[in-house]
Amino acid sequence: MVLADLGGRISAALRTMTTNTILDEEAVDAMLKEIGTALLAADVNIKLVAKLRKNVKNRINLDELATGMNRRKMIQQAVFDELCDMLSPPVKPYVPKKGRPNVIMFVGLQGSGKTTSCTKFALHYHRKSWKTALVCADTFRAGAFDQLKQNATKARIPFYGSYTERDPVKIAQDGVDMFKAEGQEIIIVDTSGRHKQEASLFEEMQQISAAVSPDDVVFVLDSSIGQAAQDQAQAFKETVSVGSVIMTKLDGHAKGGGALSAVAATESPIVFIGTGEHFDDFEVFEVRSFVSRLLGMGDVGGLMNAIKDAGLDKQPELYQKLQQGVFTLRDMYEQFQNVMKMGPLGKVMSMIPGMSAMMTKGKEHESQARFKKFMTIMDSMNDDELDTENTTKMMTESRVFRIAQGSGSHPQHVWELLEEFKRFQKMVGKMKHLKIGKNGEMPQMNRNQKQAMQQMGKCLDPRMLKQIGGMSGLQSLMKSMNGMDMSALAASSRL
Repeated sequence: MVLADLGGRISAALRTMTTNTILDEEAVDAMLKEIGTALLAADVNIKLVAKLRKNVKNRINLDELATGMNRRKMIQQAVFDELCDMLSPPVKPYVPKKGRPNVIMFVGLQGSGKTTSCTKFALHYHRKSWKTALVCADTFRAGAFDQLKQNATKARIPFYGSYTERDPVKIAQDGVDMFKAEGQEIIIVDTSGRHKQEASLFEEMQQISAAVSPDDVVFVLDSSIGQAAQDQAQAFKETVSVGSVIMTKLDGHAKGGGALSAVAATESPIVFIGTGEHFDDFEVFEVRSFVSRLLGMGDVGGLMNAIKDAGLDKQPELYQKLQQGVFTLRDMYEQFQNVMKMGPLGKVMSMIPGMSAMMTKGKEHESQARFKKFMTIMDSMNDDELDTENTTKMMTESRVFRIAQGSGSHPQHVWELLEEFKRFQKMVGKMKHLKIGKNGEMPQMNRNQKQAMQQMGKCLDPRMLKQIGGMSGLQSLMKSMNGMDMSALAASSRL
């Protein structure tokens, strides 16, 4: 989870409210002091921290909290609202319009991850059925066109650039004109960066902007500079009409919180955040969703959207098998693919209330690598081995050795996969009692909710059940998901 250390410290401070026997002004001050220390450690501006502490205290009615049962919830809500206010600029970002060309110009300093962000941005919309294209107008950095060409080819995005033309304005104009004629809907222009804020950089940006008339100018910013981001964002905004910001490298720096709050202070809306080098390490920045996950409260709405985008809400064949308690290695392979379609595992787990604590730093990458290793092993199996329910019984040492050789792995890894498969089979055997319908609905939830909840609780890993708040937390989660398919959730809990 992005900024996991910051979120963990704030959550820990909030938890003290439930353990304190006496909830007075002193206890609230101690909690706010700890939250303030955590924010300062993340390089958030001291004036913003002081303002947040003052506003939270004004929101809390101590007399009401002292007698109420939901004191932690009320305090948590006050902190949540203030953090949202801190990160929410009053300006709305540009929204591309379908069926017409939208020219998006990317600007930023060299080394901020601008070219990679261009491809991530294009791929994000391409996956949503937009016609996207890339134009490389960076003639300053050696290898810039090669990098964009390589990224675009890998992502299967049309691109334009030149090895001979040295005028970035002409390249930008020619590329935009060509893609407009082809009917592309989102045309992204990647401009030159510099090692510092040079006058020549700003002059070039203004010339390209005048030539292509962009609908939106996106400023790509390295989050590792912390609250110094405010000066950079302001300088670019004064030169060209910056409409939105993409924050990069939020996965590896403690100063990300400072950068986020500093940019918000310039009234420039952050539209995406980059959380790694891979194309999938890129997510829409929605303030309430981000803060909710930061505090370990989850993001059920985002989880439901991820399930729908991956097509996991329509799996009639899987639901039929779950009804019968049937599960094969091929089914497990498909479930691995389904979970990976939802995005990075750490992001998915952070959407489930209470689960971000289980996904410690680095563990999400281990789990993702484990998925891929097991899938590679299954790619070396034949149809009989993949499609029988009794795979573990038919697996002899000679079969295991053959599969290990074919997948380039150790026989021990094959045995680990088979043990994992047995755990999945056991879980599916329990899910049979849930009587899941052909569309993933659970009619038993309406008839006998208590019994259905108990059965679902048995299907989940005990650690996961504890993290989401036991049976009451599970009930709240399922209510929020409105009975949507929980098989991917149960599957992820076993990994």
